Amino acid sequence: MESLTFNNKTNNSSTIKSWAAEDRPREKLLYQGVRALTNAELMAILLGSGSKNQSALALAKTILSSCENNLNELGRYNIEDLKKFKGVGPAKAVTIAAAIELGRRRKETESKIKPLISSSREAWNLISPHIADLDVEEFWAIYLNRAGRVLKIQMISRGGVSGTVVDPRLVFQPAIHLKSSGVILAHNHPSGNLSPSHADRSLTQKLKQAGKVLDVNILDHLIISSTGYYSFMDEGVL
Repeated sequence: MESLTFNNKTNNSSTIKSWAAEDRPREKLLYQGVRALTNAELMAILLGSGSKNQSALALAKTILSSCENNLNELGRYNIEDLKKFKGVGPAKAVTIAAAIELGRRRKETESKIKPLISSSREAWNLISPHIADLDVEEFWAIYLNRAGRVLKIQMISRGGVSGTVVDPRLVFQPAIHLKSSGVILAHNHPSGNLSPSHADRSLTQKLKQAGKVLDVNILDHLIISSTGYYSFMDEGVL
């Protein structure tokens, strides 16, 4: 909805609130989703209002036209550049600058390549610095997307020297939130013994069955010590 048609009464209005409901960018975002909005409409939401003779949407189009609708060029504008547009004071200029900076930071975050896990050793290399040398037992989970890239590493529980209690709900809640398709489980044995206990085996099977219901695969379970690791997958017991 790049071009909007208003009657004479609303065409000169400077505030979004006075527009017809179907023409309000905020309402459009709420009912159609953020991707349905044009760059100008998104900018109009940031501006909130225009000038005496120009609506917020018209002002947004004027600003974008000045940089040929190139958001990278818009990102070069500083506060003083933005204040040159009639209807843009310090508050609006700061709002626009803040939104641009958030977009820049998100891009920088997304550009960082997430680690790819394709073997037990790669998982061990990732998780062992967190738990290998601890004198108490901790249970962790590595959440992966379908490509095998790490979405998140999270401690699930912390116990004593001889064990820790693991609530399956705490394992799968992050998986559901992250839309993770696979999880690698890991816990340490402070004693240095890498052999899985009966409780380790039972918990692994319990989580594996729960994962099937939720369509989240338990890809491996590592037992880690300061000297090495044991992989349920490598040993064929998962």
